[in-house]
Amino acid sequence: MNKTFKLTFALFLLLVLALTWLEATEPEPVNWSPSYVAKDKIPLGSFVFFESWKKSISSEIEEIKIPPYEFFMQDSLPQGTYFFLNHYIAFDDDELNNLLEWVEKGNSAFISADYLSMNLLDTLDLEINEFISNKDFTSRPKFNLVNPELKSAESYKLDHDIEAIFFSKIDTARHTVLGVANLEEEVTSKEQKINFIKAPFGNGQFLLHTSPQAFSNYFLLSENNHEYAEKVLSYIDDNGQILWDGYYKSGKTFYSSPLYILLNRRSLKWAYYFVIIAGVLFIIFEGKRKQRPIPVVNPQKNQTYEYTQTIADLYLEQKQYKELATKKNELFLEYIRLHYRIPTQEINEQFYLDLSSRAGKTTEEAKELFNRINQIKSRAQISKEEFLVSSRAINEFKDIKDGKRRNTT
Repeated sequence: MNKTFKLTFALFLLLVLALTWLEATEPEPVNWSPSYVAKDKIPLGSFVFFESWKKSISSEIEEIKIPPYEFFMQDSLPQGTYFFLNHYIAFDDDELNNLLEWVEKGNSAFISADYLSMNLLDTLDLEINEFISNKDFTSRPKFNLVNPELKSAESYKLDHDIEAIFFSKIDTARHTVLGVANLEEEVTSKEQKINFIKAPFGNGQFLLHTSPQAFSNYFLLSENNHEYAEKVLSYIDDNGQILWDGYYKSGKTFYSSPLYILLNRRSLKWAYYFVIIAGVLFIIFEGKRKQRPIPVVNPQKNQTYEYTQTIADLYLEQKQYKELATKKNELFLEYIRLHYRIPTQEINEQFYLDLSSRAGKTTEEAKELFNRINQIKSRAQISKEEFLVSSRAINEFKDIKDGKRRNTT
């Protein structure tokens, strides 16, 4: 890596670490997601409401975690009130028919949701709508009840924007208005928005409420808002069985992800993210396939000449000129056999004729060379000058021949 690349990588890593530190030290944002799960302690969870209600009544609250359709398929069904609390409630037709049959037998269904099932609204001849303040486009309704014995002098309010849903159409001959939700402190009766009604059905009844936020942790823990929830629950017969719907919930009733423990704690969550970031960086910069360095093996040099030179130097140092001349003569005969294709077993007139014709020399020159070779061969010792003269004669004989061949090609 060059210096520029190392500096860029260091700056990038420093930036990642700084962003990670800033994110990890930032205050945990408030989760305003609608949940309404009995165990959720977030602002729009229903932990406070569920636990308080469970302690304030004598009967037991049974939490139903299966779809209502499956619950109503049981052979024996309890009598009482089925309590639905969620951001939205959407029954399919078969499920709604089962619920209607159960309510018709003298039971109650309490449903508090921003958006009610359309087939339920059609069955009860109801319509819902949303309203927003004309002044500052905020949506912070104030809740109250219409019964003089339950109505509060000051409306119960929530200092957080929510969806203000109300009943825009009811059957005044059959339905009873129980509560209202207004955006102004002082309004006329014509301007009141209905958010809580009672709709009889057979021998039973539906209690429909369009402001589930009134049962959230945040609302109940603000000022004296818990009184509003108590007054709303007064319309429910708590002597019967209370069936708490644990199926229609926007939040999770249980955590199926094995990473929940990690992601639920800020320190563990950012440790987990940091491991992922480190893994990505490792893949980018160190994940390439590595191989052991292969040593460069140079081909073996042909050192025949150097070897021959070394041997010759040994002979020269030991002044073995006769042995050097003998080796030189033997190499010359080998040269004749290989290059001129002439046998050297017999040195006779025919040999001289063949050699001179193929070597481009005269017969006399060939004979003179071999006479010199035979003289050296017959002697026991020779001098250095005699070896050099003989060796030079052989080289000149070969060089003339080679030169002729190069010229002819």
